[in-house]
This record gives sequence, structure tokens and C-alpha cells, in this order.
Amino acid sequence: MNPAIQWEMIAKERELLHEVADAVGALMEFWGFKRLMGRVWTLLYLRGEPLSAAELCEQLEISTGAASMTLAELEHWGVVRRSRKPGDRREYFEAEGDIWRMISRVLRERELLQIERALEVFERARTQLDRLGAPGERSRLQRIIERLDRLADLARLGRALLVALVQQGKADLAPLMRFAKRR
Repeated sequence: MNPAIQWEMIAKERELLHEVADAVGALMEFWGFKRLMGRVWTLLYLRGEPLSAAELCEQLEISTGAASMTLAELEHWGVVRRSRKPGDRREYFEAEGDIWRMISRVLRERELLQIERALEVFERARTQLDRLGAPGERSRLQRIIERLDRLADLARLGRALLVALVQQGKADLAPLMRFAKRR
């Protein structure tokens, strides 16, 4: 193949990979992760082969410090793992290829934890609100408690849906629809 055409194809491939990595990075940022985490994981995932930190830096045009910190965070989440090539002292990194495993881990370790924390606050507040109030304030407090109970019901429903989704890979949305109709 003509070297100029080959170089052009490589440049176009790199441009397209950058575009996809940027899109995934933006999506990851929307979900509360760093954009660079999405970009690094995407490049590793799309390449489908282990890359060194230096190769990642060169291909994504990032500093070694940014690559090192990002790779450590991605390893923490279990979405990137280290490997070695025989006869090579460098460390290489490869992406977790099972996307559902990645998503379910995040749902389990992050979203479920947030729901549990919210439920603790709701229950503590409800207990304390039950003890408050002069006789004339009871009806006002009762309205607050009823709304708080509704928030807790929604959180419990969300927890149940997430648990089902993580454990079974599917969730019955009928309880959510019933909850929505209770408005």
C-alpha cells in the first residue's frame, strides 16, 4: 500500500478513536466520573490489546501524571487491569471487556450506597419528626412525614430495582409504574 495512503488511514482511524473516546468521556463525566477515565478506558477497549502508559499518553496526548492517576482510578473500579508481555519490563494495561460487569459494579458500589445513605437520613428524620411538635403543629408535621415516607418508598423501590438489575441483569418495572400512578 502507498505509504501516504497508509499514513492517511492511520490518521483518520486515530481521529475517529479520539471522537469516540471523547463521547464516552463526556458520558462518564455526566455520571460523575472524570472525563479522562472514559477516554482512557475507551481507547483500551476499542484497541482490544494491552497498551503501555507511554502509548496511552502518546495516543491521547496526555501527560504521564494524568495517565498514571487515571489508570490507578480505573484499576480501583476494576475496569482496567495491568499485564506484562514476556521479555518486556514495561507494564501494559487492558480494558475490562465485559461492559455489564463494569456497570453492575458501579451500580452496586456507588448508586446502591447512595440510596442506602439517603434511606438512613429519611428514617432518622422521620423518627425525630414523630417526636416533635406541639399539639397545633401535628397536622403540619404529619404532612411532612407523609411526604418523607413517599421519598423513602421511592428510595426503597429504586434500591429493589437496582438490586434486581445487578443480580439478574433485568428488573420488573411494574412496581415503578404503580408508584408513578400513586401521585
